[in-house]
Amino acid sequence: MQVLSSLKSAKKLSKDCQIVKRRGRIYVICKSNPRFKAVQGKVKKKK
Repeated sequence: MQVLSSLKSAKKLSKDCQIVKRRGRIYVICKSNPRFKAVQGKVKKKK
């Protein structure tokens, strides 16, 4: 999985790529070609 500062270019890799927000991070997921997965953002740890 790639860690990128901007997911705009990752979204355009394939027409099946979707942007999903989970747990404070933004993910690009692609079911047809899983090597296009990418993530942006950090999760703050709870104390």
